[in-house]
Amino acid sequence: MAIYWKDLSIPLKPGMTMWPGDTPFAMEPDGRISRGDNCNTSVLTVPTHTGTHCDAPWHFEDDGKRLHEVDKQLFFGMARLIDVGDAVDLIESHHLGEAPLPERVLIKSRNSQGAPNRPFDTNYVPLSEGAAERLVYDGVRLVGVDYLSVAPYKQSAPVHHILLQQEVFIVEGLCLGELAPGDYPFTVLPLALIGADGSPCRAFAGIERL
Repeated sequence: MAIYWKDLSIPLKPGMTMWPGDTPFAMEPDGRISRGDNCNTSVLTVPTHTGTHCDAPWHFEDDGKRLHEVDKQLFFGMARLIDVGDAVDLIESHHLGEAPLPERVLIKSRNSQGAPNRPFDTNYVPLSEGAAERLVYDGVRLVGVDYLSVAPYKQSAPVHHILLQQEVFIVEGLCLGELAPGDYPFTVLPLALIGADGSPCRAFAGIERL
């Protein structure tokens, strides 16, 4: 049985959806063969929380681990995708089911509807503090969500503190629209940045094919 790796990452391009106030993503020409240069090269402007990205504990905890200090084994393994449905506006603990949660959890909501680079929506579906506490209680070590923040708009601190104080690795901006609930091999690949608060990521889910 073969594994097809589904890309869950938001494409990085000029004009893409950014968190309000963040420096826009840019890819500017550096070397160009058409101008007589030896090869084509470009210069990127990429804030650490652009598109599909991760939060290291230091993002909200000044004494927390930087990205290079996070356990790399978290980036590879099985993850359970939970679909909370299209009617949920705030993800509460009971939306995550009654059974104990595994080490890696991906949460799909109505955020997954539509194009990943549609205009920023302040009414995205976030986690409540109770849901964050449930993840910690159940021993979850990685949580992935389908919008640019795990927390409510302009109320970022409480949910992030609950998770990051306990070193729950956060992956935000996943494209989960084509995945059904279930367990998947999951890979998330941050850049190998030293001393960073987070990083853009490439993320994949493995789908079995006969």
